[in-house]
Amino acid sequence: MSVSVLIEEPRISRPSDAWLEADHFESTDSIRTSELISALSYALDLTEGRSMGHSVRTCVMGMRLAQHIGMSKEEQADLYYALLLKDAGCSSNSSRLFHILNADEIRAKRDVKTTDWTKVGFESLNFALTHVATESPLPQRMWKLLQVAATQQADSRDLVKIRCERGSYIAKKLGFSDAVAEGIHSLDEHWNGGGYPNHLLGEEIPMFSRIANLCQTLEVFYEARGEEDALDAVQARSGRWFDPDLVAATMSLSKQGILWLGLDSKDLLENVLVMEPEERRLIADDATVDSICLAFADIIDAKSPFTYQHSNGVADAAMDIAIHFGMNELEKKQLRRAALMHDIGKLSVPNSILEKPGKLTDEEWQIVRDHPYYTFQILKRVPAFKSFSSDAAAHHERLDGSGYWRRLSGNSISTVARILSVADVFDALRAKRPYRDALPLEKVFSIMRKESPRALDLPCLEALMSATQDRVL
Repeated sequence: MSVSVLIEEPRISRPSDAWLEADHFESTDSIRTSELISALSYALDLTEGRSMGHSVRTCVMGMRLAQHIGMSKEEQADLYYALLLKDAGCSSNSSRLFHILNADEIRAKRDVKTTDWTKVGFESLNFALTHVATESPLPQRMWKLLQVAATQQADSRDLVKIRCERGSYIAKKLGFSDAVAEGIHSLDEHWNGGGYPNHLLGEEIPMFSRIANLCQTLEVFYEARGEEDALDAVQARSGRWFDPDLVAATMSLSKQGILWLGLDSKDLLENVLVMEPEERRLIADDATVDSICLAFADIIDAKSPFTYQHSNGVADAAMDIAIHFGMNELEKKQLRRAALMHDIGKLSVPNSILEKPGKLTDEEWQIVRDHPYYTFQILKRVPAFKSFSSDAAAHHERLDGSGYWRRLSGNSISTVARILSVADVFDALRAKRPYRDALPLEKVFSIMRKESPRALDLPCLEALMSATQDRVL
């Protein structure tokens, strides 16, 4: 296929932009891995329907519990990352859960944490009534409720299996130990053998998993209902969900006034960094930073089959434009990272919206328009990513001010943001969506030409078109 018919003497020029000065970038020579993972865990919290900081607060409590029971420094170092990455696989079952419930899966994930779903009774019945096919007509809803009830055990096992296996895989891919991976894999096992995915019983469950499951439950109830209800919840599940000895240790920490200390602090991220054992602190070199970006790009894109490989596709298109603009290696490295992470805020959008085949309501559109805001809020917390956080979050801005979330226009949109906007539209049009099939290349560029230079940057578009033509030829 040739795209030459769409190209009329490309006028590729690189705009001046202070962002691209080398001394503007953060060096990654002394960045700690914990700084990256702890800040990026805020995105995992969104996917689980939790307030940002859930994983970090869980980690703080888990490390205090580990110290209290006398866990070695070596074990604590591994536990630290198992706690921060406990939800690394959370996006991989989002689409499946949405199709099972036919409703907002993020809301369901949020509310299930305060529901004892292992007991048949009012709690589990109320959860089903408020989270299954909530927008469907009554006859369809009743039929869906019956289907969900009939397959609940098998579906729950499969959902946890998908999540835990994916999370474990990501931990290994990032180079963490088998102990970290195993801790993530068995996160949802219960002390009485009634958990998933393998019905491990008692001490068969890795200690990291026991601590993580207990502390994540404490955090959820603490945030939703306060300290007293959090302690009541874990005591009620002691011997069923949780190791009784760990519950006893938790009660001891609470009585000492240590368990909840500083969980509401504005310095939460700084506080969790201090808890990583000093002897085992990991420094992230450039290769590690890139690996983390790739891992989180996979987490982002795993949320929906319609976004499979989108982040990498945007990064590849951005690199084509960067090469034509003559960017140096440092500039290209930062641009690629921004491209890989640009949609991290989309983890806040339910699959009921992402996979909706029809027109979105005004309320649904607002949720979509908010996702770049969350991209900014997450990336600005990462020292290595702060310099491009605003540009990554501007990938839906348009030169005529018609974009979102800040409605920037003209010169207020940087070169990097213009590149990302063009690359994002290009990859989105080439991919299948719930409401249309993937578009052929010539159609993609035809649509984009109509949007430039009014909304999309013309030099960026022409650079991409030229690079694509070179590759086709």
